[in-house]
Amino acid sequence: MPLITCEGLTKTYGSFQALRGLTFTAEGGGCIGFLGPNGAGKTTTIRILTGLAHASGGRATVDGLDVATQADQVRSRIGYLAQSPAFYNYMSGQEFMLWVASLFHLDGRTARSRTEELLKRLGLWEARRRAIGGYSGGMKQRLGMAQALINRPKVLFLDEPVSALDPVGRHEILNLIDELRGETTIFMSSHVLADVERVCERVIIVNSGQVAVEANMAELRDTYASPVFTVELDAHDPDLRASLQALPFVSGVRREGPVYRVAAADVAVARRELPRAVLAAGATLVRYGVEAPTLEDIFLKVVGA
Repeated sequence: MPLITCEGLTKTYGSFQALRGLTFTAEGGGCIGFLGPNGAGKTTTIRILTGLAHASGGRATVDGLDVATQADQVRSRIGYLAQSPAFYNYMSGQEFMLWVASLFHLDGRTARSRTEELLKRLGLWEARRRAIGGYSGGMKQRLGMAQALINRPKVLFLDEPVSALDPVGRHEILNLIDELRGETTIFMSSHVLADVERVCERVIIVNSGQVAVEANMAELRDTYASPVFTVELDAHDPDLRASLQALPFVSGVRREGPVYRVAAADVAVARRELPRAVLAAGATLVRYGVEAPTLEDIFLKVVGA
């Protein structure tokens, strides 16, 4: 039985339809990346799966339990970290963790043991008696991760888990997610596609409230196997995006400063003609290479960006 199912989910806010028959299944184990552009329905879907919102139509289950009619049982089996977690700032980190443990009806000994274990694991033990209001943004995000794990969840839902962190904090949380893959199933929404590529074995890409792609990373690369040409120009050269996009053998262009990532409709022709076209435009070719497509390249192709 799939661990998570969504069958024809719809969600309407007034005249806006956030979900349009969203359907997918996710097996247990590992880390699942849940991706999509802004407004695609990612957070709405996670809120429905965690019982924080009700679908307008369709059905969803977690661990075989209906999220609409068995919400209390679902909550006992999951952990959830929102994009911007909220806290009672007058509480200390330790007090907050013990309070969350009480919501799951953990006995006192287990609550204290899990609190100590998780605060140490997340690097917050030394700050356990400090008021949360004095925590940095990164510390609050790590406390949010700790509370999401207090009940040893079968599914851990993460909505943009590293969005508030500096590079060091992001590295630490990604390492923790990597470790947790053997302990629980992780369902993670993120805009940082390089992070998803690093820790997720499978991805679900949604667009306009529907599933656009559902596949493991190997299947994605097999499907979107066309290489990407990397063209770096002199920083003073004019923008060549329009000129490159107009070439008949080019299917897409993305610019990152002086570097252009060019997807080719005809790879053989692109290998031969792309450098010539750049030089013919009067630009200085600093670097030219061919790379396998990244998850970001695939994502942009799937959502039509």
